[in-house]
Amino acid sequence: MTLHPQKIRELALAVINTEAAAITALAGRIDDNFTRACEYMLTCEGRIVVTGMGKSGHIGSKIAATLASTGSPAFFVHPGEASHGDLGMITDKDVVIAMSNSGETDELLTILPLIKRLGVPLITMTGNSRSNLAQEADVNLDISVNKEACPLGLAPTSSTTATLVMGDALAVALLETRGFNADDFARSHPGGRLGRRLLLHVQDIMHKGDQAPVVKTGTPLKETLLEITRKGLGMTPVVDKQNKVIGVYTDGDLRRTLDRNVDIHTMSVDEVMTPDCKTIQPQQLAVEAVQLMEDYKINALPVTDEDHKLVGAINMHDLLKAGVV
Repeated sequence: MTLHPQKIRELALAVINTEAAAITALAGRIDDNFTRACEYMLTCEGRIVVTGMGKSGHIGSKIAATLASTGSPAFFVHPGEASHGDLGMITDKDVVIAMSNSGETDELLTILPLIKRLGVPLITMTGNSRSNLAQEADVNLDISVNKEACPLGLAPTSSTTATLVMGDALAVALLETRGFNADDFARSHPGGRLGRRLLLHVQDIMHKGDQAPVVKTGTPLKETLLEITRKGLGMTPVVDKQNKVIGVYTDGDLRRTLDRNVDIHTMSVDEVMTPDCKTIQPQQLAVEAVQLMEDYKINALPVTDEDHKLVGAINMHDLLKAGVV
């Protein structure tokens, strides 16, 4: 067997172009049937039950997961198992989505009378609108393709891609209509980096109390440096008598101070601090702190309340450790 790189690339591009054409063709099928399917799912008092055999089943499982994670409770039922007891998972308050490219899948047709007996709305995705499955549906969504990307025309490729994209279109249409927002998404994705970025607030990881650096206005620069060293955040906020932040002194400020050849034993922090510094509030998302630091090329922020009084401090290392960055 000889590998021909150019031929390999040509074959790969042919697959991509064929599947891209199949997706493009779906645009003309976002019609009244699509709207009716969304209406059934929006008014569903139970859950959306997705079913399909073989490759359609694998796609159906992913569609069910996408629906569930975007505000539309859903789960997948294998049609082969459904006829052996799992059909009891479907209630008369649910909506069923059945997927079959041919529309003649035996396992789906076997359970079709039982689904109809429940009286639940049946949405089908088929490549043949004249098939038995499509004819029995309350709504049929056309996912037919001109050809499969497989050169033999046998392996489900373009057809499964079209099915997946139609499922994503349904999920996103429902998401928008329900007003599902980033906070809702975060609550269903609490684990991993995504959950941390959407759920973690500054107050969850900031240094506070004795762990947070702070010096008062008029503090000698020597004592300020000792405070920075003790707390290890690379900076310290400077506050007035009311504990309001009036500036910050950082490692960068120290380098600039030393360039001036001044006496750090006699100088006050007020003379060399950065006034009107950037701050963040504890209830803000930690990812907002990241954005602020990146925008202004700084590594730490004082955390203040609504009255600009100091309540803590946070630096980039804290954000890295928390997995926000």
